[in-house]
Amino acid sequence: MTNTGAITGLEELPSVLPIFPLTGALLLGSGQLPLNIFEPRYLAMVKDAMDSHRLIGMVQPRDPETNDPAPEVYSVGCAGKICEYGELPNGMFRITLEGICRFRIVQELEVATQYRQIEADFASFHNDLAPSQYGEIDRGALHEALHHFLEFEDEANDWKALDHLEDDSLINSLSMICPFSPVEKQALLEAPNVHDRSELLISLLQMMLQQGQMHRTVQ
Repeated sequence: MTNTGAITGLEELPSVLPIFPLTGALLLGSGQLPLNIFEPRYLAMVKDAMDSHRLIGMVQPRDPETNDPAPEVYSVGCAGKICEYGELPNGMFRITLEGICRFRIVQELEVATQYRQIEADFASFHNDLAPSQYGEIDRGALHEALHHFLEFEDEANDWKALDHLEDDSLINSLSMICPFSPVEKQALLEAPNVHDRSELLISLLQMMLQQGQMHRTVQ
């Protein structure tokens, strides 16, 4: 099952969101995050979301090593809309969330549901719903940083395809797929805008490259 209904304004976003704490999972505007859902509390969460606004708040635990069933989470997350949904023979759900807008947690609510729910404030991130402007990022610097990390079958055409993406789609997608630490992913999530996120993304890629070179030198 798929759903492509677009959200265009903050007034369409609910003030109460279920949250899914998951270490290392980064969701950003226009990005898509596939998830396999198997825990009973999150199966219930998805069922309830499908019956209402189809929105789930993705957040990261502050401690990436925690085994706490209700861990302390970062105050900023991203709401994702269930755009694909399927039930598997083993009772699991396979869903895909499409990033809509970041939020700040105002407070966690006392609820009767197995899953956690929060009061969400989207106001600080209203620009997430605005179309980005081409030219906000340094694509030359990004090319240089990515050159050592991406393998292309047809380099010229694949770079051309990347360059046709809007700035936010390009930077958000790369931020989600690159192998950064949970803390680095949270920093990318909280970057104020696509320009700042692109600068941070390039810096992180350069640091990874330098660390790789140092490792090879030591060996």
